[in-house]
Amino acid sequence: MQRNIIILLCIGHACVDVYQGSVAALVPLFIAERHYEYAAASGIVTAASLLSSVTQPAFGALSDRRRMPWLLPVSTAVSGVGIAVSGIVGEYGLTLVFIALAGIAIAAYHPVSAQLARTASAGSHRAMSWFSLGGNLGFAAAPLMVAAVAASGGLRFTPLLLAPAAIGVLTCVPVIRHLGRTSRPAARNETSPRTQRQDWPSFGRLTVAVACRSIVFVGLSTFVALYAQQKVTGSAAGSAAVFALYAGGAVGTLLGGKLAGRWDRIVVTRWSYIGAAASVGLLLLAPGGLIYPFIVLTAVGLYVPFSLQVTLAQDYLPRNAGTASGVTLGLAISVGGVFTPLLGLLADHTTLHTALLPLAAMPLLAWLALRGLPEPEAPGAARASNERSPGGQRSPAGQRTAKALPGPVPTDRTLPTNGAAASNGDSSAHH
Repeated sequence: MQRNIIILLCIGHACVDVYQGSVAALVPLFIAERHYEYAAASGIVTAASLLSSVTQPAFGALSDRRRMPWLLPVSTAVSGVGIAVSGIVGEYGLTLVFIALAGIAIAAYHPVSAQLARTASAGSHRAMSWFSLGGNLGFAAAPLMVAAVAASGGLRFTPLLLAPAAIGVLTCVPVIRHLGRTSRPAARNETSPRTQRQDWPSFGRLTVAVACRSIVFVGLSTFVALYAQQKVTGSAAGSAAVFALYAGGAVGTLLGGKLAGRWDRIVVTRWSYIGAAASVGLLLLAPGGLIYPFIVLTAVGLYVPFSLQVTLAQDYLPRNAGTASGVTLGLAISVGGVFTPLLGLLADHTTLHTALLPLAAMPLLAWLALRGLPEPEAPGAARASNERSPGGQRSPAGQRTAKALPGPVPTDRTLPTNGAAASNGDSSAHH
């Protein structure tokens, strides 16, 4: 693993996702200064999120056909320009155009960067978790940066938001140079991705799990501040809930990479969803300030699988790694944005507590979608001994089989797998 390259990719990922999180943070300024109606303001968010999510698979498919490392600095710069200019153009139509431009640029960045991060990490799950953490930190930093712009004088100071793009472009240059120097043809004893089998059924079931996770996280991130304000007195209750959600997500992202070095990714992901389902249920039952620990635990359970699902998708579709990255990082995640208005509608007709109850079932559906799913062999896994499970065994074909305990609760270093952790012949082979 090239640690410095992963660090640079992590910083670049954070710089780009600052702009993904800035769109929603700019909406109050658009309403206050330009007097946009709520429908018009929500149209801005929709333009950015849907374009970014829906076009990511297209960019992923394009990156499967040709190498496009140059797309990293270009998309970083365009996303920054789009957000920066949106605040200084006066017309709503132009604002929508520049926001949409930023959304498309963000979509172009993620599949290519995930592929490059996987190459630089040499199959290390921990390195991919650091790459994913960069995006989480950038998204969390966006409201703070927009608040600083607002304090400086409002929308006319949005060009200050070009700073992350400048940093991101600078980090891309050494990454591209390094990967250009170290790229080489595959050795004769290595399996070329073009000759590896595609496991589309497993990829489809994984996509269902990613979509279920998205519904839970987007729903919570939208309503957790309001829910906390109803349960806890004090003006900072909502902000504390959002901070707990983001902090738990950061911890879960790093923890996922560490756990995947010990056990199969499918095993780690399934048990994380079981934990997330329990945490959401306890969150909705907990009184007062006791909701905060369960917010953190829920975020951990939802983010442990985050980077692992990207690498799983890439390994299920080794010939279409860009497409796999685009779907898991973009299209499947957009499902959460589609279902969130339905939760709001239910809350309008009942209570917010009642509207959040269905979220407890989503991780269980994700668990069911992953049940019996085979663990694909990660590229370079045979050479990366530090990524092997201490309790795992290698079959004659070189596949890893995790040991299972007889009891339902893990009491050793190996988790139960229901006999389905071994990878099959159809699936041999980051965000």
